[in-house]
Amino acid sequence: MKLALSKIKELIEASKDHQCDPYDCCVQLVGIADLPSQFGEFQICAFVSPCDGKEHTAIVKGDIVEKENVLTRIHSECLTGDVMGSKRCDCRDQLLESLKLIQKEGEGVLLYLRQEGRNIGLTEKIRAYALQDQGYDTVEANLLLGWEPDERDYGVAAHILRSLHIKSIRLLTNNPDKLWQLSNHGVVIKERVPLIIPTTEYNRTYLETKARKSGHLLGDKADMRDVKEVLAHSHKS
Repeated sequence: MKLALSKIKELIEASKDHQCDPYDCCVQLVGIADLPSQFGEFQICAFVSPCDGKEHTAIVKGDIVEKENVLTRIHSECLTGDVMGSKRCDCRDQLLESLKLIQKEGEGVLLYLRQEGRNIGLTEKIRAYALQDQGYDTVEANLLLGWEPDERDYGVAAHILRSLHIKSIRLLTNNPDKLWQLSNHGVVIKERVPLIIPTTEYNRTYLETKARKSGHLLGDKADMRDVKEVLAHSHKS
């Protein structure tokens, strides 16, 4: 069962009057349409952020409004990986695997956030790639360009989940910072679902840097830690 037209109208109308904290970057739901895909039948929700003009989307399977334990993936835009199939990262593999898992579940949502290059932008990401070609890892490259290792803000994702009236989620992620930020923004996370992608000769250094320097839970017993353990560890760090 997908979102009915009457419910779509209600969600869009409610979003028009949505008020956010003035210090937050809010989002507004402006449209929902059917999205048949190679993975199954979905609906795509269009959101805009009035504060910065960015457009974000939510790919929805089933009627997830007012639901608990919704299987959720929060995916940041990656033109080189998602579109061009770059082997330097695992972004496209994670995107496609998430859609497959949501389709198999029969219900879920994938948020596609316009946060290219961990939110430093496409041009800066390519400059970071050039530094990586010289032997620097992803964290070192960002720092040399004057950026933090990860500039992403998941407050927008929390607002999108609230706009869709999702009560709690099971989050597809290996990233403890994503859990931490979402929890701080009031998202109820009932379970962390690991999303492990096979290592290749091209992405090995990238994945190892994620694990070693950014704390991503890859390839060891830490993968099985539950949400409370991950949040507690992140807080101590």
